[in-house]
Amino acid sequence: MTELKEHDELKRVLECLLFVASDPLSEKRLAEISGADMHQVRQLMEELEQEYFDRGFQLRQIAWGWQLTTQAAYAPYIEKLYRPKIQQLSRAAMETLAIIAYKQPITRAEVSAIRGVEADGVVSTLLDKRLIKDVGRRLGPGRPLLYGTTDEFLAFFGINSLEDLPPAGSVTAESEGSRIEQPELFTGPPTLEVLKNED
Repeated sequence: MTELKEHDELKRVLECLLFVASDPLSEKRLAEISGADMHQVRQLMEELEQEYFDRGFQLRQIAWGWQLTTQAAYAPYIEKLYRPKIQQLSRAAMETLAIIAYKQPITRAEVSAIRGVEADGVVSTLLDKRLIKDVGRRLGPGRPLLYGTTDEFLAFFGINSLEDLPPAGSVTAESEGSRIEQPELFTGPPTLEVLKNED
């Protein structure tokens, strides 16, 4: 009976941590804070994932951690209440982000060549939003900076790793300044397909 109580108490501790965390929590971090071992944390995360399956929210693995997210079906209601600034991504930003996600590491000049227009301003915007970062320099003349995606990018699109990106398709943003539905993005694949780049 004591073991069952300890199990339930630890589950409540983990629920509280997940509830207050603004970013995904790794199993290692959850174990450090709760005092549990990694095996216990993994087991309880899987239990909670099942328990929340038919709720308005769910527990998902995102960016190598665990996070409580809303179900995509309820995005319109959440959108009325909460509209984070990061949602404001233009078509140009989405196209540039897609190119970087699929072609990384990549330079600004290479992004501009693929898009056919100058990409400096859009790249700066994506850097400000912490969706991309510089990951080194390309060998050669000028040693230009190389860019890649961040953990914030993974969390923004609700995926655990770059391997979870959908196959390259085409950007379908309706117009410049179109908004991305954040709740939907956090609970499944991106609502906008990504730009197809032929190798």
